[in-house]
Amino acid sequence: MSVPAELGYTNEHEWVAVKDGVATIGITAYAAEALGDIVYLEPPEVGATVAAGDTCGEVESTKSVSDIYSPVNGEVIDVNRAAVDEPEVIGTDPFGQGWLFKVELADEPADLLTPEQYTQLTEGEG
Repeated sequence: MSVPAELGYTNEHEWVAVKDGVATIGITAYAAEALGDIVYLEPPEVGATVAAGDTCGEVESTKSVSDIYSPVNGEVIDVNRAAVDEPEVIGTDPFGQGWLFKVELADEPADLLTPEQYTQLTEGEG
């Protein structure tokens, strides 16, 4: 399983990439694989304020519906419309073209897992 070293992770299987005060957020390959064929994405609205740990959207697959939790505090400034229109990209390229939304950070992200910690978490669930 792919766990890119430059990202932070959450216990809920989201990934976070921070650059210049903006966090790009998606779900991990582990989560995408567990979901199976992703058929629907409901991201947060642009302009919405999100808080770390709060539900802010959902991903639906042929197997189940899973909540998306914000791993950061801030304002949603962009949503991946390509992933809304073609949600299968979330499963085929979760760390690239399958990103979900971007947040202008209100503060530095706290409590993110390192790639090593995330790998241990997923091995414990597997």
